[in-house]
Amino acid sequence: MLADNNRIAIHPILPIPEREEVFFYWNGQKLKAKSGEMIASALIANGISIFGHHHKDGSAQGIFCANGQCSQCSVIANGVAVKSCMTAVSENMIVQSLEGLPILPAEDTPLNFEPLEYIKTDVLIIGGGPAGLSAAIELGKQNIQTLLIDDKNALGGKLVLQTHKFFGSQEDSSAGTRGIDISKNLSEELAKFGSVEIWLNSTAVFVFSDKKVGILKDGVYKIVEPKRILNTAGAREKFLRFPGNNLARIYGAGAFQTLVNRDLVRPTKRLFIIGGGNVGLIAGYHSLQAGIEVVGLAEAMPVCGGYKVHSDKLKRFGVPIYTSHSILCANGKESVESITIAEIDKNFQPIPKTEKTFACDTILIAVGLNPLNEFTCEAMDAGIPVKAAGDALEIAEASSAMFNGKIAGVKIAAELKGNKENPIPEEWYAKAEELKSPPGIIKSYQTPEKEEGVFPVLHCLQEIPCNPCTTVCPTNSIKTEDGSLMAVPVYQGSCIGCGKCLLICPGLAITLVDYRKDKENPTVSIVYEVTNYPVQIGEKKILNDIDANELGEYAITAVQDFPKQHTQIVKFQVPKAIAKKVAGFRIQDASVSAPIDKPIIFEKTSDEAMICLCERVSVGQVRALIKKGITDLNLIKAITRAGMGPCGSKTCEVLIKGLLREEGIPDKEVVPNTKRPLFIEISLAKFPDGSAK
Repeated sequence: MLADNNRIAIHPILPIPEREEVFFYWNGQKLKAKSGEMIASALIANGISIFGHHHKDGSAQGIFCANGQCSQCSVIANGVAVKSCMTAVSENMIVQSLEGLPILPAEDTPLNFEPLEYIKTDVLIIGGGPAGLSAAIELGKQNIQTLLIDDKNALGGKLVLQTHKFFGSQEDSSAGTRGIDISKNLSEELAKFGSVEIWLNSTAVFVFSDKKVGILKDGVYKIVEPKRILNTAGAREKFLRFPGNNLARIYGAGAFQTLVNRDLVRPTKRLFIIGGGNVGLIAGYHSLQAGIEVVGLAEAMPVCGGYKVHSDKLKRFGVPIYTSHSILCANGKESVESITIAEIDKNFQPIPKTEKTFACDTILIAVGLNPLNEFTCEAMDAGIPVKAAGDALEIAEASSAMFNGKIAGVKIAAELKGNKENPIPEEWYAKAEELKSPPGIIKSYQTPEKEEGVFPVLHCLQEIPCNPCTTVCPTNSIKTEDGSLMAVPVYQGSCIGCGKCLLICPGLAITLVDYRKDKENPTVSIVYEVTNYPVQIGEKKILNDIDANELGEYAITAVQDFPKQHTQIVKFQVPKAIAKKVAGFRIQDASVSAPIDKPIIFEKTSDEAMICLCERVSVGQVRALIKKGITDLNLIKAITRAGMGPCGSKTCEVLIKGLLREEGIPDKEVVPNTKRPLFIEISLAKFPDGSAK
């Protein structure tokens, strides 16, 4: 029996719960799992990352999205093909790898149809993440009958994966609080309202033309008839075209964070990240907290699209970030063994002789999200009043999702109560715009010239929507430049050295410089929350500035623990010449990120990359049709089967549209796919006979 030794035994932020063990069988081998966890997580905990082989080309398959959106993780569980990321393991469950096509049940297998249950409600909210929870709370306050559904076994959406502190404002989006705690707080607030019913493990299947919604709840099909729909179902991750993109151990960022932060499973030892938005940068930080080596991060643009404080933090910890670089190929036999990246020009073409190959066992793809807007479109077609909030409306930070979810809830309540006046104050709209603002300009330091007393150095130089440091300062000495949420914070006043600003800063972008005991060698305090890389007094660390330039090696003079915040403040005594420059210290050795001596240049061309993983359709096959003048996605689907797989074109449609643009085809000339009538695959046995109403 294999040992489930890929579990995280210690985490700087997350508690390690005691959970009952169960046993299941994988291809005849007895394995351990945790009660209630998904099959995929149990397999990866036992060191199994290849879940089967594709029926067309025999290539290995494993997890990608961990969100039920793709089909890469399919297995056979107790004789039925299931998505292992959405199916809980149970005692003595027999799980088998999916080798080729699944064997269908015999024709005489009886189908026991059950009577169909109909439910009416004022509001149906699809998705229990930050936007859905915030909207439901507002509807609960107005005593509006509301049904909130979510396909997971707990509320919170992506909040339950976020161990970092949130940006935004304290008043409106709990800035300075970790996502996991925000999820708990919102869920507890929602539980106060009896008018809101919650269905977990429940997936919306389709919004039908007769104004009813099919929902699969705990495996039982039901029909809900709402007066209003609010779509807060979130988003799905984008994929990339590159040779080797059909290897196992290529994960979406959401899947990676689900494994690490929800299931406390360590899915990799050496990770390389593609994509420098906030999602990719934060995933790198979460990796370090899980004890995973982050080999590097590549971003195609000249600068990372995420917040500068996130990229600065990663670089200071010892993770190199390669801007103006992209992936050339993933290398390996069945699963990832290395990655080759290259510098790219202004046309995003690789520059010869800039290739670098790094040994890694996993590639994380974090190149953006697409709103999950199917339910909005279906409701509009059916004539049901519908709104969307969160990522289902517009991709933004969770702080923005919470606030626009609140606005949507207030609006819907007013509509149902016949209030013709706009219930939303004008300042709410302004705040909503601020919260979803992209990163702004980068400014220079405004550090005090004095070398006496104690004061904070604010290494937050980019305009981003964030202000918790201004709200906790007891002497009101930190303010934003013009008082707005987006402005850069500045120090003007009298500091008492309390350190509250250090502990609340989401970007870990504040240090405290104290000259009171030694003006020539002041003490610098640095906030630290990667305590699985332990620090102790007397230990020497390489200090660095905001850009990760080394300032020298110095010994730790003190370590203060703040258990409630899961944080430490680490102190160093340094020469005054560098005290204000110190922004952090390295924790990952440079050898982790060294490229191999000779780059691996994949023999296959970019046209041999897969554009449809479900049906193993290559870029070249689709490109050839486009060159023949075919711009109808339905015709491309009919010829190649791209889009006919289990995921229902959720991944490949975006890639094919990108290929059409690459070939110079305007979007207006592209005929979109005709969507299949169901959002997910459902066994016919789940559908009842419709006799009960």
